[in-house]
Amino acid sequence: MAIFAYQISPDSTSNANQMHLSIHSQSPGFRISMLVLNGNKHTNKKAFFSGEVNNRKEIPIQDFKLKSNGVEIQPYGSPLDHYELIDASKLQSPLTERDFRKQHLEEKFYLLGTDKYGRDLLSRLIVGSRISLSIGFIAVFISLLIGIILGALAGFFGGYIDKGIVWLINVFWSIPTLLMVIAITLALGRGFWQVFIAVGLTMWVEVARLVRGQVLTLKEKTFIKAAQTLGYGKIRIIWHHIIPLLVPPLIVISAANFASAILIESGLSFLGIGAQPPVPSWGGMVKDHFRYLFLGKPYLTLIPGLAIMSLVLAFMTLGNSLRDILDVKH
Repeated sequence: MAIFAYQISPDSTSNANQMHLSIHSQSPGFRISMLVLNGNKHTNKKAFFSGEVNNRKEIPIQDFKLKSNGVEIQPYGSPLDHYELIDASKLQSPLTERDFRKQHLEEKFYLLGTDKYGRDLLSRLIVGSRISLSIGFIAVFISLLIGIILGALAGFFGGYIDKGIVWLINVFWSIPTLLMVIAITLALGRGFWQVFIAVGLTMWVEVARLVRGQVLTLKEKTFIKAAQTLGYGKIRIIWHHIIPLLVPPLIVISAANFASAILIESGLSFLGIGAQPPVPSWGGMVKDHFRYLFLGKPYLTLIPGLAIMSLVLAFMTLGNSLRDILDVKH
């Protein structure tokens, strides 16, 4: 769903950011007729990764009347006797009702309704999944890269290298994760990639502790002693003989870190220092609409909240299952 977000979302504009303030906060299942100007409703093409650049002007309408010099429209939410004239020069010709409906009228259906800016909630939810999955993958990659290197060096070489890395691990371990992420984010600036780096830089500690403990045990094994006797270099022994044996526990901890990264990103977006508007983020969607919990439209907050919960639950379940499957004791 995240990979093909712009192909399957109803609103395929960049960041699913097509706003219509006159139809804000509409309930799920809402339908509306949309008048399309500056071209026709078939003009735009969907880009795979970035969405389409929408140069069309869209106006939600309740009714229209064809005239010789154009068309009179009744905008959505306006009084029943209020009509506005759209000049014929802005429309495709010939000006018949059939051609007008074909070229300029588009029926839009909002399965999950619209948010407070009149954007399609379903489209924002689909495109927003890219943020959550991206933060998980990139943060886990950064944490594995740093954690494996430092943990392997500390466990294999020992001595002052081990003491220095353990001291660094303890320092990072003593700082609350959320506060550290906030500090790094503020130092790097607020934005999309800054959050990825900030979350990744705070999640390497658990990986490093795990790798160090495993390496301390493995380096005393007979096959490692044999490799040293044969004259293999230390880096080669670490890379070819020790790290491959760490893959199962690293897969388990990566699944747990994936879920933690999603939660941290959602929290940062809720605080306003995560992905910045108009980039859709599930945490940002909760932030924008949490007041609607008490204003009669709780689904605006509950839907993205349930999306976060389900994705985190999925990866936590995956991590627990992988732990049971990869546990050699069983």
